[in-house]
Amino acid sequence: MGYQKLGRNTGHRKAMLRNLVTSLFRDERINTTEARAKEVKSIAERLVTTAKQNDLAARRQALAYLYEEDVVRKLFDKIAPKYADRPGGYTRIVKVGYRRGDAAKAVILELI
Repeated sequence: MGYQKLGRNTGHRKAMLRNLVTSLFRDERINTTEARAKEVKSIAERLVTTAKQNDLAARRQALAYLYEEDVVRKLFDKIAPKYADRPGGYTRIVKVGYRRGDAAKAVILELI
């Protein structure tokens, strides 16, 4: 299907998505727009699946993407073991209406 450009150039978009995924794993819940949440969801699901392998190569892949080492540690030590017997679907998007400033569709993206 591809991806959404989200109205940004490549570098800005990649940095924004990395920030959002890092925040999701750190806080286990973020408020964002629906379009951003859909992009972040696919990245987060892939990172959790990688973290379930729990080997050095997987840890280095996560460190290459996420900005904070503490978040990688949390991903491998707390989040991934929680989903050890789950084959996928680690996140949930909950619609919360429209954002006040620009009427964008607002959602909460959270880990299940």
